[in-house]
Amino acid sequence: MKKLFRIAVIALTIFSISSCSNKESEQSIRDQISSYKKEADLINQKIAELEKKLAVLNEADLSAGRVPVEVMELSYQPFRHYILVSGTAEAVSEAFISPEVSGQLRDIYVKEGDYVEKGRLLARLSTEVTESSIAEVQSSLDLATTLFEKQQRLWEKGIGSEVEYLSVRNNKESLEQRLTTLKAQLDLSIIRSPVSGIVDRIFHKKGELAMPGFQLMQIVNLEEIYINADVAERYLAQVKEGETVTVEFPVYPGMTLEAPIYRKGNVINPNNRTFTVQVKLKNPDGMLKPNILSVLHINDFSADSALVIPSGLIKQDITGSYVYIIRENNGKSLVNKVYVEPGKSYLDNTMINSGLTEGQQVVVKGYNQVTDGTEVNIKSPDAS
Repeated sequence: MKKLFRIAVIALTIFSISSCSNKESEQSIRDQISSYKKEADLINQKIAELEKKLAVLNEADLSAGRVPVEVMELSYQPFRHYILVSGTAEAVSEAFISPEVSGQLRDIYVKEGDYVEKGRLLARLSTEVTESSIAEVQSSLDLATTLFEKQQRLWEKGIGSEVEYLSVRNNKESLEQRLTTLKAQLDLSIIRSPVSGIVDRIFHKKGELAMPGFQLMQIVNLEEIYINADVAERYLAQVKEGETVTVEFPVYPGMTLEAPIYRKGNVINPNNRTFTVQVKLKNPDGMLKPNILSVLHINDFSADSALVIPSGLIKQDITGSYVYIIRENNGKSLVNKVYVEPGKSYLDNTMINSGLTEGQQVVVKGYNQVTDGTEVNIKSPDAS
């Protein structure tokens, strides 16, 4: 009985300690929450005070009939307009290799991914029949040469007929020509790389039949890349060889390359009314791969001195395009609606052909709250 009592006391003690520990942990969390709420209330109070001050300032302007706006002062600056066209990459040096004669692949000396120099031995076709024919012809040629030399010595001594001499010589020369042909045929069974580059694909395996016109290997050199793009016919006069273009690649965000137009096509594609523009790029790291997509920014218009404003400031009505500028009248800043002639636009900017002059102030913020003749209060961009 005493043992049971002791066990009960011990269990009750452990439970009490655990309960106290949980209560202390819970109380700690509640204290942290309370502390954060006080900090949040203090921050909200400061925000509210600042909003009241801002409201007072705006009410002061509005009570005086003035709308707060921001402006930009016009000045001449360079303006460039670009056309954007999609392009694809092509290796400058690439080879689709096939044998010049039919034959079974006896050996393949490279594997996919290997870098090979120009002239490197790639593969060899079975040449047993050709080699046997060469040995046979060589043996016949040796005999024919010996007979010719003997007949020639006799002919020089006036012995024998001319017909016999010519027949022996003709047989020797015929065998020499046949041997030359067989050796050339043997050379055709040896396949070498016509370019330096990487073995990208091997389409046959050892022992298979290789034939002329059927691709055996593909070798590509990535040191230089062509970017080919189709440009609309209407830009034919503006696009010129030698002009610098900017090339971007969607798979490499932030990567931008510049290069001159290497070639401009001389034929208009009748199907889509475009001509080809080609750019040549150095590619020492091999990052650019054939058929990779690209975007070309081709400059078709440039002005060294132009008035340029954000395109969103230009509004439309039944009369035409207009913007709001500031004019001073008896110490007051008033909004003036001015009609303009917009020019070319690129990205978010538009060149103004007429209607504005240097030094004028164009409303860039608050223009949706004003009309012609509205009195405004000009604020600096960081005033708020």
